[in-house]
Amino acid sequence: MGTVRDDEEDSLTSEHALPAPAHPGGVAGSPPTAGARRAFLAAAVRRPGQIGAVFPSSPRLAGLLASVVPSRGTPIVVELGPGSGSVSAPIASRLPAGGRHLAVELDPALAAYLRRSRPGMEVVEGDARELTSLLAAREASRVDAVISGLPWSLFGRADQKAILDQVSAVIGDDGAFTTFAYTHTLAMGSARRFRRMLLESFDEVVITRTIWRNLPPAYAYVCRRPRP
Repeated sequence: MGTVRDDEEDSLTSEHALPAPAHPGGVAGSPPTAGARRAFLAAAVRRPGQIGAVFPSSPRLAGLLASVVPSRGTPIVVELGPGSGSVSAPIASRLPAGGRHLAVELDPALAAYLRRSRPGMEVVEGDARELTSLLAAREASRVDAVISGLPWSLFGRADQKAILDQVSAVIGDDGAFTTFAYTHTLAMGSARRFRRMLLESFDEVVITRTIWRNLPPAYAYVCRRPRP
C-alpha cells in the first residue's frame, strides 16, 4: 500500500485502496441489536452536537475498520467513540486470546451500556483528547491499533489535531489507525481539513472504496507511521 498524495485528495478512493470485506455482512459482526439501536439513538438525541449519526455503523463498515486488528500475539487495541458497540463486535472477533480491547467513551450512559453488553471489553469513560493519560493509567502506553468512530466533521481544528497527536503518540511506528467519514460530508470545510491533517500527520494514508450499504454511505481511512 502506498501513501495518498495531496493531488489525490479529492478522490474517494486511492490507487492502493483497501478492498471492502468480501463477506456481505463484513469481516465479522452482525446487525445492531434493538438494544444497541435504542442506546445509540438516545445518545444522539441527548448530545446532537457530539454524535455524528443517528444509525450505528453497518457490519460491512465495522468489519472494514476492524481489519487492522492483529489476529496473533497479545495485541492491545483501542476504540475511540465506540457508541453502542457496532464496531466492537468485529474487533472482539479478530482479537486473539490474551489481547486487550480498551474502549474510550465520553458519554456516561453509553459507557454504562457497553459495560453491561460487552463484559470482555475494558470501557474507559473519558475524553479522546486525553488518550495518552487514560492509557498510561491502565499500563497501555503503546498500542497496536486505534479504531475511531468519532465524528471528525463536527470537531474544530484544535480538537482534530489534539486527538490525532494523541493517536500518533500511542501507535508509534508499528501500529495502525483507522477511522471513517461519510461521503456527504466531504464538501464540509471541517471534513476536508481533517483529510489534509491526516496526510500531514501520517506517512501512509489509504482511502478505501465507499461502503454504499452503510447508512449513510461511508469510506474508511487507514493510517500508519506517524510523521515526526
